[in-house]
Amino acid sequence: MEWVLAYLLLGALAGLFGGMFGIGGGTLLVPVLFLLFEKQGFHLTHLLHLALGTSMSVILFTALSSMWKHHQHHAVNWSVVRQITPGILLGTLLGALFATSIAPQSLAIFFAGFVLLAALQILLNIRPQATRQLPNMAGMTLTGVFTGWLSSLVSIGGGTIIVPFLLWCNVPVRNAIGTSAAIGFPVAMGGTIGYIVTGLSVHNLPPSSLGFVYWPALIWVALTSVFTAPLGAKITHQIEIALLRKLFAILLMVLAGKMLLKIFAVTL
Repeated sequence: MEWVLAYLLLGALAGLFGGMFGIGGGTLLVPVLFLLFEKQGFHLTHLLHLALGTSMSVILFTALSSMWKHHQHHAVNWSVVRQITPGILLGTLLGALFATSIAPQSLAIFFAGFVLLAALQILLNIRPQATRQLPNMAGMTLTGVFTGWLSSLVSIGGGTIIVPFLLWCNVPVRNAIGTSAAIGFPVAMGGTIGYIVTGLSVHNLPPSSLGFVYWPALIWVALTSVFTAPLGAKITHQIEIALLRKLFAILLMVLAGKMLLKIFAVTL
């Protein structure tokens, strides 16, 4: 019962953050799921991949719930979603399939650096040229592949990449967050499929797993996240835009800083 309560609380927090910032909640889900799986005595060799795969599957539900609420506020640019989704699906599948072949430290350092730069740009309100627009179809596809690839490897909904990208292309902040929430669904779909496929031939996984997705955690975490994600999306459309930008930038910096500290703690 204690694990069920932990999963329910985790889902509530992940859904709230995912709805507010369009980030899917994976940045919170992965480290907490890792710790919970470790406490339950799961095999240490596959803890991280199990946390990544389960997080991706939860984001499916969080993104869908958050996306609907943002859509009701007319904050989703469906043209962007349609153009970027093919690249997203390809990138997430590639990321999940090759997750074990890339040095985690190198990837994490690169990702943290990117997030810090994006956060500084938002926090300092460095504005793009007024004429800057979204790229053409080829550019959107490449952006989708990169977003999906990196999102799948670190199990995020893609918001840490998509929101700064859309803001840099002069998309209003609420529309950027709403569109990112919608893009989180194909990110999670491709990533979930990839982690299921790569985990099917792996031994020593918990009995209730399908590949690298642990079903009990998925069910209980998703149960609360689908209720709090719309609440987070609603908050997005009620608070001041300048405050929203600062909150999002601070969240990015905290997550990137936490990642870097963990990396250096391991390497020193």
